[in-house]
Amino acid sequence: MSTIELIGVAKRYGPLSAVEDIDLAVEEGEFVTVLGPSGSGKTTLLTMIAGLAGPSAGRIEIGGRDVTWLPAARRNVGLVFQSYALFPHMSVAANVAFPLAVRGVAKAETRRRVGDALRLVRLEGFGRRRPSQLSGGQQQRVALARAFVFEPEILLLDEPLGALDRKLREQLQVELRQLQRSLGITTILVTHDQEEALSLSDRIVVLDEGRVQQIGTPEEAYLRPANRFVADFLGTANRFEGVLQNGADGCFLDLDDGALMPCTDPGLPPGQRVAAIVRPERVRLEPVEAVGATDAVGLRATVTDVIYLGQSLRYHLELDPEKSVIATSTDRGARFAPGTAVHLTWRPDDVWLIPD
Repeated sequence: MSTIELIGVAKRYGPLSAVEDIDLAVEEGEFVTVLGPSGSGKTTLLTMIAGLAGPSAGRIEIGGRDVTWLPAARRNVGLVFQSYALFPHMSVAANVAFPLAVRGVAKAETRRRVGDALRLVRLEGFGRRRPSQLSGGQQQRVALARAFVFEPEILLLDEPLGALDRKLREQLQVELRQLQRSLGITTILVTHDQEEALSLSDRIVVLDEGRVQQIGTPEEAYLRPANRFVADFLGTANRFEGVLQNGADGCFLDLDDGALMPCTDPGLPPGQRVAAIVRPERVRLEPVEAVGATDAVGLRATVTDVIYLGQSLRYHLELDPEKSVIATSTDRGARFAPGTAVHLTWRPDDVWLIPD
Protein backbone atom coordinates (compact mmCIF):
# COMPACT_ATOMS: atom_id res chain seq x y z
CA MET A 1 0.00 0.00 0.00
CA SER A 2 1.08 3.58 -0.57
CA THR A 3 1.27 6.99 0.98
CA ILE A 4 -0.47 10.03 -0.50
CA GLU A 5 0.97 13.54 -0.39
CA LEU A 6 -0.49 16.81 -1.63
CA ILE A 7 1.85 19.80 -1.81
CA GLY A 8 0.29 23.22 -2.41
CA VAL A 9 -2.55 21.75 -4.48
CA ALA A 10 -5.09 24.19 -5.94
CA LYS A 11 -7.91 23.98 -8.46
CA ARG A 12 -9.31 27.13 -10.04
CA TYR A 13 -12.01 27.71 -12.63
CA GLY A 14 -11.26 31.15 -13.98
CA PRO A 15 -11.62 33.59 -11.08
CA LEU A 16 -13.29 30.95 -8.89
CA SER A 17 -11.17 28.84 -6.54
CA ALA A 18 -12.58 25.39 -5.74
CA VAL A 19 -9.50 24.25 -3.78
CA GLU A 20 -6.66 26.46 -2.60
CA ASP A 21 -3.21 25.69 -1.21
CA ILE A 22 -3.86 22.18 0.21
CA ASP A 23 -1.02 20.40 2.00
CA LEU A 24 -1.80 16.89 3.18
CA ALA A 25 0.23 13.76 3.93
CA VAL A 26 -1.63 10.44 4.33
CA GLU A 27 0.36 7.58 5.82
CA GLU A 28 0.40 4.02 4.51
CA GLY A 29 -2.72 2.15 5.64
CA GLU A 30 -4.30 5.26 7.15
CA PHE A 31 -8.03 6.06 6.89
CA VAL A 32 -8.48 9.80 6.34
CA THR A 33 -11.84 11.51 5.91
CA VAL A 34 -12.27 14.82 4.10
CA LEU A 35 -15.23 16.53 5.73
CA GLY A 36 -17.00 19.74 4.83
CA PRO A 37 -20.26 21.34 3.70
CA SER A 38 -21.51 21.26 0.11
CA GLY A 39 -19.26 23.33 -2.14
CA SER A 40 -16.25 23.13 0.17
CA GLY A 41 -14.06 21.38 -2.43
CA LYS A 42 -14.20 17.79 -1.10
CA THR A 43 -15.04 16.02 -4.35
CA THR A 44 -12.75 18.30 -6.37
CA LEU A 45 -9.87 17.24 -4.13
CA LEU A 46 -10.74 13.57 -4.56
CA THR A 47 -10.98 13.79 -8.37
CA MET A 48 -7.51 15.36 -8.52
CA ILE A 49 -6.04 12.51 -6.44
CA ALA A 50 -7.81 10.01 -8.70
CA GLY A 51 -6.49 11.72 -11.83
CA LEU A 52 -9.93 12.64 -13.18
CA ALA A 53 -8.98 16.33 -13.04
CA GLY A 54 -5.66 18.13 -13.07
CA PRO A 55 -4.64 20.72 -10.48
CA SER A 56 -4.13 24.36 -11.33
CA ALA A 57 -1.11 24.40 -9.02
CA GLY A 58 0.82 22.10 -6.74
CA ARG A 59 1.97 18.49 -6.82
CA ILE A 60 0.37 15.10 -6.03
CA GLU A 61 2.44 12.10 -5.01
CA ILE A 62 1.34 8.48 -4.47
CA GLY A 63 3.90 6.18 -2.91
CA GLY A 64 6.56 8.86 -3.31
CA ARG A 65 5.95 9.01 -7.05
CA ASP A 66 4.85 12.25 -8.74
CA VAL A 67 1.49 11.48 -10.37
CA THR A 68 0.29 15.05 -10.84
CA TRP A 69 -0.21 14.61 -14.59
CA LEU A 70 -0.37 10.83 -14.76
CA PRO A 71 -3.65 9.63 -16.39
CA ALA A 72 -6.22 8.07 -14.06
CA ALA A 73 -5.89 4.67 -15.76
CA ARG A 74 -2.22 4.49 -14.77
CA ARG A 75 -2.56 5.49 -11.11
CA ASN A 76 -3.73 2.12 -9.74
CA VAL A 77 -6.44 3.79 -7.65
CA GLY A 78 -9.73 2.23 -6.54
CA LEU A 79 -12.65 4.66 -6.68
CA VAL A 80 -16.17 4.21 -5.29
CA PHE A 81 -18.97 6.71 -5.96
CA GLN A 82 -22.25 7.27 -4.16
CA SER A 83 -24.15 6.10 -7.28
CA TYR A 84 -22.47 2.61 -7.29
CA ALA A 85 -22.01 2.85 -11.12
CA LEU A 86 -22.58 -0.87 -11.66
CA PHE A 87 -23.19 -2.26 -15.14
CA PRO A 88 -26.88 -3.35 -15.09
CA HIS A 89 -26.49 -5.89 -17.92
CA MET A 90 -23.62 -7.71 -16.16
CA SER A 91 -23.75 -10.19 -13.31
CA VAL A 92 -22.26 -9.35 -9.92
CA ALA A 93 -19.20 -11.47 -10.70
CA ALA A 94 -18.72 -9.77 -14.08
CA ASN A 95 -19.00 -6.34 -12.49
CA VAL A 96 -16.34 -7.20 -9.93
CA ALA A 97 -14.16 -8.80 -12.60
CA PHE A 98 -14.32 -5.82 -14.96
CA PRO A 99 -11.14 -4.04 -13.67
CA LEU A 100 -9.24 -7.31 -14.02
CA ALA A 101 -10.53 -7.86 -17.57
CA VAL A 102 -9.31 -4.46 -18.77
CA ARG A 103 -5.90 -5.25 -17.21
CA GLY A 104 -5.66 -8.58 -19.04
CA VAL A 105 -5.59 -10.78 -15.94
CA ALA A 106 -5.85 -14.50 -16.72
CA LYS A 107 -9.26 -16.15 -16.27
CA ALA A 108 -8.19 -18.52 -13.49
CA GLU A 109 -6.63 -15.66 -11.51
CA THR A 110 -9.70 -13.52 -12.16
CA ARG A 111 -12.02 -16.20 -10.75
CA ARG A 112 -9.87 -16.53 -7.64
CA ARG A 113 -9.71 -12.78 -7.01
CA VAL A 114 -13.44 -12.25 -7.63
CA GLY A 115 -14.26 -15.09 -5.23
CA ASP A 116 -11.96 -13.61 -2.58
CA ALA A 117 -13.44 -10.13 -3.05
CA LEU A 118 -17.03 -11.34 -2.77
CA ARG A 119 -16.17 -13.28 0.40
CA LEU A 120 -14.63 -10.16 1.94
CA VAL A 121 -17.85 -8.20 1.38
CA ARG A 122 -20.00 -11.18 2.45
CA LEU A 123 -21.59 -11.73 -0.97
CA GLU A 124 -20.37 -15.23 -1.76
CA GLY A 125 -23.14 -17.02 -3.68
CA PHE A 126 -24.37 -13.75 -5.25
CA GLY A 127 -22.04 -13.85 -8.27
CA ARG A 128 -24.70 -14.78 -10.84
CA ARG A 129 -27.22 -12.16 -9.81
CA ARG A 130 -27.76 -8.86 -11.62
CA PRO A 131 -27.47 -5.54 -9.75
CA SER A 132 -31.26 -5.07 -10.04
CA GLN A 133 -31.71 -8.19 -7.90
CA LEU A 134 -29.72 -6.72 -5.01
CA SER A 135 -30.57 -4.30 -2.21
CA GLY A 136 -28.87 -0.93 -1.99
CA GLY A 137 -26.47 -2.17 0.66
CA GLN A 138 -25.57 -5.21 -1.42
CA GLN A 139 -24.96 -3.06 -4.50
CA GLN A 140 -22.64 -0.86 -2.47
CA ARG A 141 -20.69 -3.93 -1.36
CA VAL A 142 -20.32 -4.96 -5.01
CA ALA A 143 -18.96 -1.49 -5.82
CA LEU A 144 -16.46 -1.84 -2.97
CA ALA A 145 -15.39 -5.31 -4.13
CA ARG A 146 -14.85 -4.00 -7.65
CA ALA A 147 -12.75 -1.12 -6.28
CA PHE A 148 -10.20 -3.31 -4.47
CA VAL A 149 -10.26 -6.54 -6.52
CA PHE A 150 -7.33 -5.37 -8.66
CA GLU A 151 -5.27 -4.58 -5.54
CA PRO A 152 -5.03 -0.78 -5.92
CA GLU A 153 -2.44 1.25 -4.06
CA ILE A 154 -5.10 3.51 -2.54
CA LEU A 155 -8.88 3.53 -2.16
CA LEU A 156 -10.93 6.71 -2.72
CA LEU A 157 -14.55 6.85 -1.52
CA ASP A 158 -16.86 9.68 -2.63
CA GLU A 159 -19.80 9.61 -0.17
CA PRO A 160 -20.34 5.90 -0.83
CA LEU A 161 -23.00 5.47 1.86
CA GLY A 162 -24.95 8.67 1.26
CA ALA A 163 -27.83 7.00 -0.63
CA LEU A 164 -28.56 4.44 2.10
CA ASP A 165 -31.02 4.66 4.97
CA ARG A 166 -29.62 5.45 8.40
CA LYS A 167 -29.64 1.94 9.88
CA LEU A 168 -28.03 0.37 6.81
CA ARG A 169 -25.52 3.20 6.60
CA GLU A 170 -24.43 2.64 10.20
CA GLN A 171 -24.11 -1.10 9.57
CA LEU A 172 -21.98 -0.56 6.47
CA GLN A 173 -19.81 1.98 8.27
CA VAL A 174 -18.71 -0.78 10.65
CA GLU A 175 -18.18 -3.20 7.77
CA LEU A 176 -16.24 -0.63 5.75
CA ARG A 177 -13.88 0.12 8.63
CA GLN A 178 -13.29 -3.59 9.31
CA LEU A 179 -12.68 -4.21 5.61
CA GLN A 180 -10.21 -1.33 5.36
CA ARG A 181 -8.30 -2.60 8.38
CA SER A 182 -8.18 -6.17 7.08
CA LEU A 183 -6.84 -4.99 3.71
CA GLY A 184 -4.53 -2.37 5.22
CA ILE A 185 -5.26 -0.13 2.23
CA THR A 186 -4.62 3.62 2.37
CA THR A 187 -8.07 5.20 2.15
CA ILE A 188 -9.54 8.68 1.69
CA LEU A 189 -13.27 9.13 2.26
CA VAL A 190 -15.21 12.24 1.26
CA THR A 191 -18.38 12.96 3.23
CA HIS A 192 -20.50 15.70 4.76
CA ASP A 193 -21.76 13.30 7.44
CA GLN A 194 -20.03 14.24 10.69
CA GLU A 195 -20.91 11.02 12.54
CA GLU A 196 -19.52 9.01 9.66
CA ALA A 197 -16.27 10.98 9.76
CA LEU A 198 -15.90 10.62 13.53
CA SER A 199 -16.62 6.89 13.58
CA LEU A 200 -14.47 5.79 10.62
CA SER A 201 -11.39 7.97 10.54
CA ASP A 202 -7.86 7.85 11.84
CA ARG A 203 -7.71 11.55 10.97
CA ILE A 204 -10.17 14.14 9.70
CA VAL A 205 -9.48 16.97 7.24
CA VAL A 206 -12.09 19.72 7.64
CA LEU A 207 -12.55 21.86 4.52
CA ASP A 208 -14.44 25.12 4.02
CA GLU A 209 -14.47 27.19 0.84
CA GLY A 210 -11.62 25.12 -0.57
CA ARG A 211 -9.23 25.64 2.35
CA VAL A 212 -8.16 23.34 5.16
CA GLN A 213 -9.57 24.47 8.51
CA GLN A 214 -8.12 21.64 10.62
CA ILE A 215 -6.36 18.29 10.30
CA GLY A 216 -6.44 16.04 13.34
CA THR A 217 -7.81 12.91 14.97
CA PRO A 218 -11.59 12.76 15.42
CA GLU A 219 -11.16 13.48 19.13
CA GLU A 220 -8.93 16.50 18.47
CA ALA A 221 -11.28 17.96 15.87
CA TYR A 222 -14.33 17.46 18.06
CA LEU A 223 -13.00 18.46 21.48
CA ARG A 224 -10.27 20.90 20.38
CA PRO A 225 -11.59 22.64 17.24
CA ALA A 226 -9.08 24.94 15.58
CA ASN A 227 -11.58 27.71 14.91
CA ARG A 228 -15.25 28.65 15.15
CA PHE A 229 -16.14 27.08 11.82
CA VAL A 230 -14.87 23.64 12.91
CA ALA A 231 -16.57 23.98 16.30
CA ASP A 232 -19.93 24.82 14.70
CA PHE A 233 -19.71 22.38 11.79
CA LEU A 234 -18.46 19.28 13.60
CA GLY A 235 -21.29 18.30 15.90
CA THR A 236 -23.20 20.74 18.09
CA ALA A 237 -21.34 23.42 20.02
CA ASN A 238 -22.52 25.73 22.78
CA ARG A 239 -20.57 28.94 22.28
CA PHE A 240 -20.06 31.71 24.81
CA GLU A 241 -18.29 34.98 24.06
CA GLY A 242 -16.17 36.88 26.55
CA VAL A 243 -12.77 38.16 27.68
CA LEU A 244 -10.15 35.93 29.24
CA GLN A 245 -9.06 36.98 32.75
CA ASN A 246 -6.77 35.71 35.50
CA GLY A 247 -7.96 35.52 39.10
CA ALA A 248 -6.80 34.22 42.46
CA ASP A 249 -8.35 30.81 41.73
CA GLY A 250 -7.05 30.58 38.16
CA CYS A 251 -8.27 31.77 34.80
CA PHE A 252 -11.87 32.50 33.97
CA LEU A 253 -13.93 33.96 31.17
CA ASP A 254 -15.76 37.23 31.75
CA LEU A 255 -18.85 36.59 29.63
CA ASP A 256 -20.66 39.31 27.74
CA ASP A 257 -23.71 38.94 30.01
CA GLY A 258 -21.57 39.52 33.12
CA ALA A 259 -21.33 35.90 34.29
CA LEU A 260 -17.97 34.33 35.09
CA MET A 261 -16.93 30.99 33.60
CA PRO A 262 -13.92 29.12 35.10
CA CYS A 263 -11.63 27.47 32.56
CA THR A 264 -8.29 25.71 32.45
CA ASP A 265 -5.27 27.81 31.48
CA PRO A 266 -5.25 27.92 27.66
CA GLY A 267 -1.86 29.60 27.38
CA LEU A 268 -3.45 32.75 25.95
CA PRO A 269 -2.73 36.26 27.26
CA PRO A 270 -5.30 37.76 29.68
CA GLY A 271 -7.53 40.45 28.25
CA GLN A 272 -7.93 38.62 24.95
CA ARG A 273 -11.42 38.15 23.55
CA VAL A 274 -12.24 34.47 23.03
CA ALA A 275 -15.08 32.09 22.29
CA ALA A 276 -15.69 29.31 24.83
CA ILE A 277 -16.91 26.01 23.38
CA VAL A 278 -18.80 23.49 25.55
CA ARG A 279 -20.18 20.35 23.90
CA PRO A 280 -23.78 19.35 24.81
CA GLU A 281 -22.80 16.02 26.39
CA ARG A 282 -20.50 17.88 28.82
CA VAL A 283 -23.38 20.02 30.13
CA ARG A 284 -25.06 18.70 33.30
CA LEU A 285 -28.46 19.82 34.51
CA GLU A 286 -29.14 20.32 38.21
CA PRO A 287 -32.22 21.56 40.08
CA VAL A 288 -31.94 25.25 40.93
CA GLU A 289 -31.84 24.44 44.65
CA ALA A 290 -28.73 22.27 44.17
CA VAL A 291 -25.33 23.86 44.57
CA GLY A 292 -22.80 22.77 41.95
CA ALA A 293 -19.42 21.29 42.83
CA THR A 294 -16.68 23.74 43.63
CA ASP A 295 -14.92 22.96 40.36
CA ALA A 296 -18.02 23.56 38.24
CA VAL A 297 -19.66 26.66 36.86
CA GLY A 298 -23.39 27.16 37.18
CA LEU A 299 -25.60 29.23 34.89
CA ARG A 300 -29.33 29.49 35.45
CA ALA A 301 -31.50 28.48 32.50
CA THR A 302 -35.04 27.45 31.65
CA VAL A 303 -35.90 24.26 29.81
CA THR A 304 -37.80 25.14 26.63
CA ASP A 305 -38.02 21.70 25.00
CA VAL A 306 -37.08 18.06 25.63
CA ILE A 307 -36.50 15.72 22.68
CA TYR A 308 -36.43 11.96 23.16
CA LEU A 309 -33.65 10.38 21.04
CA GLY A 310 -33.89 6.81 22.28
CA GLN A 311 -30.42 6.49 23.80
CA SER A 312 -30.49 10.02 25.24
CA LEU A 313 -32.54 13.15 25.89
CA ARG A 314 -31.74 16.45 24.25
CA TYR A 315 -32.62 19.54 26.23
CA HIS A 316 -33.08 22.94 24.65
CA LEU A 317 -32.55 25.64 27.25
CA GLU A 318 -32.79 29.41 27.37
CA LEU A 319 -30.36 31.55 29.34
CA ASP A 320 -31.99 34.77 28.20
CA PRO A 321 -34.14 35.79 25.21
CA GLU A 322 -31.04 35.98 23.00
CA LYS A 323 -29.00 33.02 24.25
CA SER A 324 -29.85 29.33 24.10
CA VAL A 325 -27.95 26.18 25.09
CA ILE A 326 -28.29 22.50 24.15
CA ALA A 327 -27.56 19.66 26.56
CA THR A 328 -27.76 15.90 26.08
CA SER A 329 -28.28 13.47 28.93
CA THR A 330 -28.60 9.72 29.37
CA ASP A 331 -29.94 10.13 32.91
CA ARG A 332 -33.61 9.07 32.75
CA GLY A 333 -34.04 9.40 36.50
CA ALA A 334 -33.81 13.21 36.55
CA ARG A 335 -35.96 14.36 33.65
CA PHE A 336 -36.75 18.08 33.55
CA ALA A 337 -40.00 19.21 31.95
CA PRO A 338 -40.30 22.31 29.72
CA GLY A 339 -40.60 25.43 31.84
CA THR A 340 -38.37 24.04 34.63
CA ALA A 341 -35.62 26.31 35.94
CA VAL A 342 -32.25 24.52 36.19
CA HIS A 343 -28.57 25.15 36.72
CA LEU A 344 -26.21 24.24 33.89
CA THR A 345 -22.87 22.95 35.14
CA TRP A 346 -19.66 21.64 33.61
CA ARG A 347 -16.07 21.25 34.61
CA PRO A 348 -13.49 23.90 33.68
CA ASP A 349 -11.56 21.39 31.56
CA ASP A 350 -14.73 20.83 29.49
CA VAL A 351 -14.30 24.37 28.14
CA TRP A 352 -12.26 24.90 24.99
CA LEU A 353 -11.22 28.48 24.16
CA ILE A 354 -10.81 29.81 20.64
CA PRO A 355 -9.19 33.22 20.15
CA ASP A 356 -11.27 35.89 18.46
